[in-house]
Amino acid sequence: LEEVTAMGDPERLVVLSAVSAPPGLVRVGEAFPAADVLTVSIDERLDDDGYIVPGVGDAGDRAFGT
Repeated sequence: LEEVTAMGDPERLVVLSAVSAPPGLVRVGEAFPAADVLTVSIDERLDDDGYIVPGVGDAGDRAFGT
């Protein structure tokens, strides 16, 4: 989002997300209060490594069956 806004002041900023967690939504809301955030699912939290819990697992592993 910072790179998008660095290129100019967009008329509208929309964030689309399949899975979010409350800390990320708060961070985006504080940094970009005018942004519209659309998410399919809000999971409960982040783990110590910053992964969404329960989340969907490793996207690369899911995509490539590993």
